[in-house]
Amino acid sequence: MIGRIIQTDACVAEGAAWLARAEPKFAQALALTGTLPLRRTPDGFDRLLSAIVSQQVSVASANAIWNRLDAAGMTDPARVAATSLDDLRGLGLSQQKARYAHALAAANIDYTALRTAPTDQVIATLTAVPGIGIWTAEIYAMFSLGRADVFAPGDLALQEAAKVLFDLPDRPKDKVMREMAQAWSPWRSVAARLLWAYYRVAKQRDGIR
Repeated sequence: MIGRIIQTDACVAEGAAWLARAEPKFAQALALTGTLPLRRTPDGFDRLLSAIVSQQVSVASANAIWNRLDAAGMTDPARVAATSLDDLRGLGLSQQKARYAHALAAANIDYTALRTAPTDQVIATLTAVPGIGIWTAEIYAMFSLGRADVFAPGDLALQEAAKVLFDLPDRPKDKVMREMAQAWSPWRSVAARLLWAYYRVAKQRDGIR
């Protein structure tokens, strides 16, 4: 299933209104966050590389590293493939992420085909590449492909936002978050946008780039 594609701010607003009707806590959160961002990005190699850069580092660190890679022309798979691991490390990547960048450049993913592939197939295709886990694939499906009903339950900021918003005793782990998010279908990616926005209000820092 592909389902609804988020293309405009109006799509996000529609999803937010649905969530506010379905869950009073979301209505409370929206009153604090205001209008939710569209967060659509282009698809392709550079978006996946950017997601790899963002893994397990702060938003500020990820932005700084990405800016260096972008300035060096590392948004093109051929350039990345031709760049040594040491040179990639010199641009801010860890040894492991430099290897992941090479693996992604060598994967020859058909990015155009992914636009019309079922979400499960998108996740399977992307996670077959070393360095691309479920979180990265879900973020790509959510923002680069605009899938409206994708969630990222392993995201720590989403977990923390849910803990605060729903007054939970502990931060919900991946499995619990995935089960919670079932109730937010068919607008789970808008629920994610809302929780990230709420995290920013609650914690005074960004939870995602």
